[in-house]
Amino acid sequence: MQREQVIVVKLGTSVLTGGTDKLDKAHMVELVRQCCELKKLGHHVILVSSGAVAAGREQLLKPCGRSLIDKQMLAAIGQGQLIHIWQSLFGLYGINVGQMLLTRADVDDRERYLNARDTLNALLNYDVVPIINENDAVATSEIKVGDNDNLSALVAILANANKLLLLTDQEGLFTSDPRTNADATLIGEVTHINDELRQLAGGSGTNLGTGGAADIARRAGVEVIIAKGAGKNVILKCMSDELPGTRFLKLTAPKDGRKKWLLAGPKSTGQIVIDTGAIGALQNKGASLLAKGVTNAFGRFERGDLIDLIDAKNQVIARGLTRFSSVEVNKIKGAHSSQIGQLLDYDSGAEVLHRDDMVLL
Repeated sequence: MQREQVIVVKLGTSVLTGGTDKLDKAHMVELVRQCCELKKLGHHVILVSSGAVAAGREQLLKPCGRSLIDKQMLAAIGQGQLIHIWQSLFGLYGINVGQMLLTRADVDDRERYLNARDTLNALLNYDVVPIINENDAVATSEIKVGDNDNLSALVAILANANKLLLLTDQEGLFTSDPRTNADATLIGEVTHINDELRQLAGGSGTNLGTGGAADIARRAGVEVIIAKGAGKNVILKCMSDELPGTRFLKLTAPKDGRKKWLLAGPKSTGQIVIDTGAIGALQNKGASLLAKGVTNAFGRFERGDLIDLIDAKNQVIARGLTRFSSVEVNKIKGAHSSQIGQLLDYDSGAEVLHRDDMVLL
């Protein structure tokens, strides 16, 4: 028997509706059966479930538009119905479910992030299946996570999960769009996401929107599998040697919980360009970033904001919490640490980003 694992299962709307306008409850029963099989084996299961808007459209029984406010209204109607269905289906197996609705703000703020993590862990400790969705009824573009692929990656980090199953309407990640290119082939395993892979997968049915979520999760030590949600026993097969779809191998995760939050948490507010010497020191020596290695700064940010460190080709090297504002960084860039006090008329330390406040990408 496999050791106990925490498995996050993301179910897209297309998986839950079978491409129709209504929830496919027969398929939902099958998905629940597989989740319960995992629980019998001793695993913990978390569902990140789309479908609130579809459930609301089904309940409303009258024509409705597709604007943001229409979708928020439908989500408000459908969310209760969706959780009721999940509650009823898991109830057939004597398993309780608990609902968590999240927005980007719940992840950006460190305290709210920790509260969400504690609630999630408490549900798992009491053998409850968390059913998680974005709070679409109130989320605006500023506070939306973006989609349930990204949400599921953040949930996997919150839960310190072992596996993230991204179940979609496609078999996995392809070299190009299989719907238009007969020569497109399935990519069985991904060890590194680079620009070539992004370009290859950009037009495929399951693209690097999903791949981007997979990259975030695997950097936090989570193995990610993209597979077709309509496949027979797809969830159980993802846990076996009979692996469907595309597997993203996990990387070594940061041990510091705050560094995991940096991977999952707030969007960066700016960029600091660093030279090759600084890149080498960060990657090979575990060093902090000093002003001498900075060549430029973009965006408007303040002390304590999350920013990206990039090279001259705009490749993201790391992200972390800056100890200087964008105005200050541009004043001290390229300077020796001993010059900072003179350039700023005050001394607030030598490190632009300390290694304890930084995660390498």
